[in-house]
Amino acid sequence: MSLEQQVMNEMKDAMKTKNEALLRGLRAIKAEIIKAKTEPGANGQITEETELKMLQKLVKQRKDSLEIFKQQNRADLAQKEEEEITVIEKFLPKQLSEAELKEVIAKIITEVGATSPADMGKVMGSATKQLAGKADGKAISAIVKEFLNK
Repeated sequence: MSLEQQVMNEMKDAMKTKNEALLRGLRAIKAEIIKAKTEPGANGQITEETELKMLQKLVKQRKDSLEIFKQQNRADLAQKEEEEITVIEKFLPKQLSEAELKEVIAKIITEVGATSPADMGKVMGSATKQLAGKADGKAISAIVKEFLNK
């Protein structure tokens, strides 16, 4: 079942149960799917890779907003962002723990033959492809820097 079909089915259930938080998150995903399908060259189709990037972008946007709302002591708005993050993350693959992430990145560094911070680009290129959807880019970057600066 495609992401769009899953979202539509869950939207129906959310409307029946009057779950506003779930409905808000699902509507955000649906809007992004429609936008992606209507972009030039998309021909009304989107790949799983595009769906994954889109969901990650939505989560990242909400996490950024969440930080701002917390800094400004806007608990009401922060709660809405947290609810939407939870809904969107349901459709993403399981995120790797920090230990799992370090293990995978250590293997990638060995495979690429990286030895210094100058090799960061090579490692990041490979890591972002292998870990697409399974880890946040900031987390990957931080761990790569940590390993290469030793």
